[in-house]
Amino acid sequence: MTAAVGMVSGLADRPSDLGVRISAATLRIGLGVMWLVNVQWKFPPGFLGLRRYTSFAVTREVWHPYAVIVDKFVLSHFSIFGWVVFMAEASLAGFLILGLATRFWALVGVAQSVAITLSVLNAPNEWPWSYYLMILSHLGVFALAAGRFGGLDGVLRPLWQQSDGRVARILVRAS
Repeated sequence: MTAAVGMVSGLADRPSDLGVRISAATLRIGLGVMWLVNVQWKFPPGFLGLRRYTSFAVTREVWHPYAVIVDKFVLSHFSIFGWVVFMAEASLAGFLILGLATRFWALVGVAQSVAITLSVLNAPNEWPWSYYLMILSHLGVFALAAGRFGGLDGVLRPLWQQSDGRVARILVRAS
């Protein structure tokens, strides 16, 4: 397993194939646009679309512990939840499109995709593979460190690597 991680890390640090770099940037930007388009039906203050789909976690249960959490905590504090989701997904869109702290935001995308999957997998007219592909795509962006290609991570990372500051070290890992 360590060898596989090393191979992926090596690919992210110095890909020689232009096609890999273009594909990584395209995947990252495409995911960012996906989040941007999908945040449009989650606008405050009512978060009506979000509430509808979140309620499927309870009415069309996928995993009981998650359904209980949604029922007892999320739906009863929906305004706070709505703002958190709205801000997280808007941030996902922006940071992925810009290619800034891309590995961190790819992990946020995985977590958000898992939460969406647990909410709507059993909802009517849903294609399960769309959610699996969201998760896999974010894992690909993470593995390829896609922000280093056509993104701000590629421009700023060398500066962060030269700095001794704590924030710079965190940003190197996040990129």
